Amino acid sequence: MTVMHRRIRRRFHIQGVVQGVGFRPFVYGRAIEMGVTGYVVNDPRGVAIEAEGDEAAVARFEAALRADPPPLASITSFQTEDIDIADATTFEIRSSRSEGRVRVSIPPDLATCRACAAEVEDVRDRRHRYAFTNCTDCGPRFTIVAASPYDRVNTTMASFEMCRACAAEYSDQGSRRFHAQPIACPECGPRLRLLTAEGGAIEEEAVATEALEGAAELLIQGAIVAIKGLGGFHLACDATNANAVKRLRARKHREAKPLALMVADLAAARELAVITSQEEALLSSPRAPIVLSRRRPSTAVAEEVAPGNPYLGLMLPYTPLHHLLLAAVRRPLVMTSGNLVDEPVAFQDDDAYERLQQVADAFLIHDRPIRTRCDDSVVRAVGSQEYLIRRSRGYVPQPISVPTTFSRPVLATGPELKHTFCLGVEDLAVVSHHIGDLQNYAAMAAFTDGVAHLKRLFDIDEVDVVAYDLHPGYLATRWALSSEAPTKIGVQHHHAHIASCLADNNRSDRVIGLALDGTGMGDDGTLWGCEILVADLTGYERFAHLAPVSLPGGEAAIKEPWRMAAVYLEAGFGDGAYQLALEVVRETGSKWAPILKMARRGLNSPEATSAGRLFDAAAAVCGLRTRSSYEGQAAAELENVADPSSGLVYPFPFSDGRLDGVSLIRALAEDVAAGRSVPEAAAGFHNGLAAGLVETALGARAATGIEVVALSGGTWQNVFLLERVRSALRDRGFEVLLHRQVPCNDGGVSLGQAVVASAKLI
Repeated sequence: MTVMHRRIRRRFHIQGVVQGVGFRPFVYGRAIEMGVTGYVVNDPRGVAIEAEGDEAAVARFEAALRADPPPLASITSFQTEDIDIADATTFEIRSSRSEGRVRVSIPPDLATCRACAAEVEDVRDRRHRYAFTNCTDCGPRFTIVAASPYDRVNTTMASFEMCRACAAEYSDQGSRRFHAQPIACPECGPRLRLLTAEGGAIEEEAVATEALEGAAELLIQGAIVAIKGLGGFHLACDATNANAVKRLRARKHREAKPLALMVADLAAARELAVITSQEEALLSSPRAPIVLSRRRPSTAVAEEVAPGNPYLGLMLPYTPLHHLLLAAVRRPLVMTSGNLVDEPVAFQDDDAYERLQQVADAFLIHDRPIRTRCDDSVVRAVGSQEYLIRRSRGYVPQPISVPTTFSRPVLATGPELKHTFCLGVEDLAVVSHHIGDLQNYAAMAAFTDGVAHLKRLFDIDEVDVVAYDLHPGYLATRWALSSEAPTKIGVQHHHAHIASCLADNNRSDRVIGLALDGTGMGDDGTLWGCEILVADLTGYERFAHLAPVSLPGGEAAIKEPWRMAAVYLEAGFGDGAYQLALEVVRETGSKWAPILKMARRGLNSPEATSAGRLFDAAAAVCGLRTRSSYEGQAAAELENVADPSSGLVYPFPFSDGRLDGVSLIRALAEDVAAGRSVPEAAAGFHNGLAAGLVETALGARAATGIEVVALSGGTWQNVFLLERVRSALRDRGFEVLLHRQVPCNDGGVSLGQAVVASAKLI
């Protein structure tokens, strides 16, 4: 006997990243498969669906939506209600609605999918060798959208009128290009051009396929080419040509910081580095970040790409243009951000010509405008976990679910270095793309434009609350304090770090926070940087910290690690420091007297509890570096040289709320002066630091009963230290929280500011 079920009609509303990822065609396909009628439509808050049919069929339809959404979708809310029958006879995809406050999340830019890559390679396909091939599974999203909802008219593709063939695909509900907003082909879409830059003049050389072939030939010959990509310009050169890499460094004013590489495929990546299964998954993901992988001892890549560094930053081609270019040059390419030191990446043609013509010999450009610049993301694998260093293209603006509700829209203005900002709306936090160091007009303009754009996308006229860092000199802080927002909330830098780690794990409980970084303004007006806090989202107590030392010359102490070595060695040995058999003493000892006198008198020598400066001192004592060309260079080199097999542990005692960095450096200096190898000594420093931090956490647990530790701050990019601290804490019964969706460095601070502000409002 056939069982008859009653006919019902059910309304669904789904929120999250559900536009621009093929969600409506997916819903349509499931409706046809399950035999239900009704419709699906984009609206400002997500996707709305009404499904009508046999009760069992509607239930199967709902189960399919929940269980198997498109791979690029991210559902944050799934609401249902039963409504009156409408006797619908078909299921249709309706045109987008525009009424109501925007709540939808724009998807991030996505790497070229396999199907599109195959079309580009297929000589029979109409998109053969077309550099802008895309579909609903891949291509530009965030970087081209100007307004919500995510429809073609609201993107920078609006000026490209679809040809008949593209229009047919766009309207075909069975096509993977159904409503693919950036859909294009050689007949109707963007085109390439190659320009040369000589003597300050920009001249056109070639168009379309000839442009790509011309750029490839220039790269093979050793030229530097500025390439316009998804979210801005890259500066590219042959990574196997040492002279080309040296020229790029000299012109870009990037002395030593490692340069990113793009390779054709995983096989090419394996020739350069030892790729773990987790790194392979990261390289091949639709996000296509730069992945830090341990380099092989002997490769064709020039040493100048990452001098003295055991890691290479590798990425795979993530646009058809990149695929075609790598296939043409048949060698790895340096693919570094198209900017000068301390500037945001160039993304508009005229600006790129003006800023980069003294760097690039040629420009490979296209006529699809970029609405929002978006630099490459950088990640590394920590065990089986993805660990972000820079969160931008491929990740932004995907929202983060947080353990608080923003009763009013909150704008967190972020820090100064590795700057991001964060917009908090309802139960979501949207952390911006990486802007860079907020220290000049160009970066500040990028920040204010990004804020205005994100507010526009979420239909927010004004934010009621701004959160800011306590440092009065930060440009973002000055901007926040001068804004017209009725509520302004200052958030201490290291509290923001720990709150960021909590929010990143969707937690709000009280934790022991180990916040380690360079410097941040403390609530007492001094510079902090190695802080053990007992904290939740609403507040914190400073349980312990590194004993403060002077930073002679202020900012100069960051650029010249020998200054920190001098301060620590004098504190540990007095005048005997000058007799130590250390390279740093031989090289710089003649400069110490005035510097130490300045420190003792407190002249331009603020006291700080900085973990970063402790690492600088250790690196200088080991003879690794007396001058740094970028923030964190000395610390990175100390990590890279440390012997992971060494069990040597130097003392880092904790008492009366202070960790004794002088004892740690004194033991290190004595060992190095006595002839201990630098790899062993560097390991002893790391192991001692780890042991001291763990002992302090044990003291905090004894005092508070808290058994959860959160690790945040730029120092935790040091995986040697991270793994030792995490392992030791777990062995002692702690739960350890690491960052998962935002960086541990200052790139995640704005998220912490936002959730702290929200918690304080509540």
